[in-house]
Amino acid sequence: MLDKAKVQEVLNKIRPSLQMDGGDVELIAVREDNVVEVKLVGACHGCPMSTMTLKAGIERVLKNELPEVVEVVSV
Repeated sequence: MLDKAKVQEVLNKIRPSLQMDGGDVELIAVREDNVVEVKLVGACHGCPMSTMTLKAGIERVLKNELPEVVEVVSV
């Protein structure tokens, strides 16, 4: 199973890019099936580009740094 602290560490690297646009990401859970649950907040919440941010940004970086990540979903 994925280490929640390692996931948080990677999210902390991504966070400044999101904050530049007035948004942020919160780690909600790391499931037993290695799916990471996050919540987009601030300007990211409800933004038309949020799906792209989630998949092409957050998920891509997490999978690159932690290959055991299966998927990143917004809750």
